[in-house]
This record gives sequence, C-alpha cells and structure tokens, in this order.
Amino acid sequence: MAKTRFTRGKLLAAAAPLAAIPIAGKLALGDSATAGGHDHSSHAHQRSLATHERGAMGHAAMFGAEVPAVGGPNDLDALLYPPAALPYQPGRVREYRLTATDIELEVAPGVFFPAWVYNGTAPGPVIRATEGDRLRVTFVNAGSHPHTIHFHGIHPTNMDGVFEVVEPGGRFTYEFEAKPAGLHLYHCHATPLKKHIHKGLYGAFIVDPKEPRPPAQELVMVMNGFDTDADGGNNFYTVNGRSFYYARYPIRVKRSELVRIYLANLTEFDLINSFHLHADFFRYQPTGTGDHWEYTDTVMQCQGQRGVLEIEFSNTGTFMFHAHQSEFAELGWMGFFEVVD
Repeated sequence: MAKTRFTRGKLLAAAAPLAAIPIAGKLALGDSATAGGHDHSSHAHQRSLATHERGAMGHAAMFGAEVPAVGGPNDLDALLYPPAALPYQPGRVREYRLTATDIELEVAPGVFFPAWVYNGTAPGPVIRATEGDRLRVTFVNAGSHPHTIHFHGIHPTNMDGVFEVVEPGGRFTYEFEAKPAGLHLYHCHATPLKKHIHKGLYGAFIVDPKEPRPPAQELVMVMNGFDTDADGGNNFYTVNGRSFYYARYPIRVKRSELVRIYLANLTEFDLINSFHLHADFFRYQPTGTGDHWEYTDTVMQCQGQRGVLEIEFSNTGTFMFHAHQSEFAELGWMGFFEVVD
C-alpha cells in the first residue's frame, strides 16, 4: 500500500469548505481502492471531496460505514475493554509482559506513522491490578532504541523507569505494590522524552480500590495524536490510535445502565486535549481518586492527566463524543455511542 504523508496545514486548508466533517473527505485519499492498491491521484482526491461535500450539507458528522477509518469492527476491542477487575486478595501477584518494537501504524487510510510501541499498539495494552496486589511487569526491548517503562503511582525509585534504561535486546522486570487506587499511566521515560512518548510508548494503568466500584460497562479511552510529517505538530488526533474509528464503529451501550470510562491524555505537542459528550451529562472524578465528582458534559486534560467518567444514558439513540477543540475533531478525534434498550 502506498504511504501518504500530509501536513497539518494542508489537511485543514482542504477541510475548510466542508464544515465539521470534511477531513473525512480528505482522508478518503486512501479510501478509493483499486485492483492495484489505493488511488492517490488529484482527480480521485477532488471526486472524493466533492462526494463528501454533497453528503455534508446540513450535517456536522460522518457516521457508519462511509467513514474512512482503518480496520474492522473489533480491531480495538483489547484497548477499549479493559481486563476485568478482581476483588482484593492479599498476597496476589499480577504479571504482565510488555515488548517494545518499531512498527508502522496505519492511523488513517493510507497514512502510516513510524511508531515505537508496546505489544504492537499505540496506546499499549491496559495494565490492571487491585490496590495491594504485587505487580510484576517484564519489559523486553526488541526495538532499535533504548527504552524504559515509567509507571505513575507510588513505588520504590529503583522501579521508576528513569535510571533503569534498557538497551535494545535487553530486558528488565518491574515489581512493586500497586497503589494508590485510581487511573494512572505508564510510558517510556528515555530521552528525548517527548519523542519516546509521541512515538507510541504509553498506555493506561488501572488500580482498582479494595472496596470495588459499582458494576458497570467499562471502557478505556486514551487520547493521542500523530505527527505524520515530523514537523512538531500533530496531523491526526485519535482515541486508542485510529482516526474516526469510533465514528465508523460506534460503541454500543445500554440506556440507564452505568457506563464507566477511564479517560487519559497522552497527546504530545498540544498543551491540552478534551472530551465532550453530546445530549447528556456525566460525573467526572479526577485521577479516579478521592471523593470529588464534577457533573458536566466536557472535561479538559493536560498531558499526562486522566480521570474516570460515569454516566447512565437517559435516552436511546446515537450520541456523538469528540474533542471540544474543533480542529482535533476534524482531524480524527470523534466518535459515537449507540445507546440501546
């Protein structure tokens, strides 16, 4: 498949006539499949934009099968749906293995990003433990650069992933008690730090409280961005690594049943990212700790910030969610909940 690189300016300039969805038309550069691959000619591009412009009149979102997003309907399930929470059990050991590799990620149709990842995805796999568990993470560096894993939380400094730099071909085992309860992060802490994080070496780290949270349908959303032309600015924004993915494949939830979202921001190059839900409100607990809950439909997070959202949808139907920076939404950070009875 041909590899395409776009600048942020070109994407937004092409998007201007098409209101809130035109970037999807721009992404359709890689969506016109032919027997020999993808047609990236200027004529195909113009046809693509014209088609989406006609479909966009009076409609501020793309939805369903026509959305240009990479992959099939279950490709990101392992990132969206976390491992099940386990009740507190003294002395339990939770073991994980993370392997760093260099790969090319297709973040939008025909658009590839040279990534460094844990276990093949950006973000990496969700790590989960219960407060008081012994967490044991074996890290193998199969990439071409030195890497580490830094866990947010409380642990000894020799397990902090700052000085324990693992050279290519090496390995290191992190072991510590999982605490405090809440939503945390893990990411590479080798220098240059912004490059190692932006390249894809990060993920969500859930520590459940000893007193379990109420049962819920649980989702993990890691907000991120991709600089596909190496100019220090993101060209695409996503949740869980693929632009417009949850617009093509909406997340199905049930009305009146508790939905819990673990939301984290690992977007480099931009100071903040955000989450906005249409047509309903949710409760928000910063870092998933403490007793404070905000009642809102929009939250902002700086780099490395995270929190827990809880909602019981009041109505059935299709509910949009996206970054409330409109540019981020037009560059891929947009999706839908399909709420059913």
